[in-house]
Amino acid sequence: MTHSFLPVPEQLERLKETVPPVEIVSEEELAQKLERSRAEGRPLRVKQGFDATAPDLHLGHAVSLWKLRAFQELGHAVIFLIGDFTGMVGDPSGKSKTRPRLAREEVEANAQTYRDQVFRILDPEHTELRFNSEWHGKRDIYQFLELCSHYTVRRMLERDDFWKRFQAEESISILEFLYPLLQAYDSVALKADVELGGADQKFNLLLARHIQRSYDQDPQVVFLMPLLRGTDGSEKMSKSLGNYVGVTDSPEDMYGKVMSISDDLLEEYYRLCSMLPVSQLSDEIVGIAANPYQAKHRLAKLIVTRYHNAQAAEAAAVGFIARFHDHDWPTASELIARGAVIKIDDDKTYLPHIMVQAQTASSGSAAIRLIKSGSVSVNRERINPEIGNYDILLGSEPSIIRVGKRQYFLVYRNEEQLKRLS
Repeated sequence: MTHSFLPVPEQLERLKETVPPVEIVSEEELAQKLERSRAEGRPLRVKQGFDATAPDLHLGHAVSLWKLRAFQELGHAVIFLIGDFTGMVGDPSGKSKTRPRLAREEVEANAQTYRDQVFRILDPEHTELRFNSEWHGKRDIYQFLELCSHYTVRRMLERDDFWKRFQAEESISILEFLYPLLQAYDSVALKADVELGGADQKFNLLLARHIQRSYDQDPQVVFLMPLLRGTDGSEKMSKSLGNYVGVTDSPEDMYGKVMSISDDLLEEYYRLCSMLPVSQLSDEIVGIAANPYQAKHRLAKLIVTRYHNAQAAEAAAVGFIARFHDHDWPTASELIARGAVIKIDDDKTYLPHIMVQAQTASSGSAAIRLIKSGSVSVNRERINPEIGNYDILLGSEPSIIRVGKRQYFLVYRNEEQLKRLS
């Protein structure tokens, strides 16, 4: 089946608009591939891989997923690759120490949620959904050794994070050395013409070009996309750090998380998440300085509308203003209806553990930091950061706990307490 494609300059313009890539390696090669594609009536094969290391796709992932959608709209073949095999190895990119390995059951559960979520952005009828266990899980040791022969330890140590750890005499497992090779071979298996990834994936994606040449394939063009900082304003958006906005978050949660970002993140979020055309984007960015609070509301509405709809965005805005601007806590029955409830067995329990159980903190130490910052309240009373004792006492009625400005959950001891409230 042949396709009709737009002229190459027009395709390039569309691929670079809205959220421009940080770097294309190389734009000249991309133009050549697009010319060949147009002459042959053959779509380019455009891939991006996501290791199934966490259950949610978030706005950080969406930056490049919308660019994949742009390739689809130009008529090219998009491959959404789920790294169910590489997810068990763990990408060392940007890591100062070895990542813990995930069990197959965890990876498979996460892979299923990716499959369910990605079509909020990509067109399911024009998306090839693949898993890299299809080839890595079937290759014999001789094929694996052949792959390893195409790269050197010296070249691997040129990678910045490996080199820093090597210089600091910190451990680097052989498994971590193998990860970039496994990821690179994905492009061979899929005969990729173009691969998208975050700017932190440059080493891995360039390595794929090298490995493709070793297997007598034309090297893929690398499309490096900007990284989105998480809601904390420091680290890259990440499920494990709890600083993310999930693409399947409820309208209320999505709205509240966007409203929680600091003013200095607003321009970045507008550029990477709003998907506004350039002229409109410029106007919004000018408006940030005039009134950051209103600009944040407009951004929250844009994002909720994109992933839900305009009615949901308006309702979330009304709810946010009522709850947070007017300092109105949710009722116990509202939290029960939402399922934001945690059951505990004892009258007295350790608050940081409860916060982790409620997924309002990524770890006990993160919970303690939130408490010490004065961000946690129980039944409208802020926990004294100086108290040093983080056990809470539960009486005959459930307690409502607030973490930060927007996260609430109910703690109860037994079903009778909930029945009285229902």
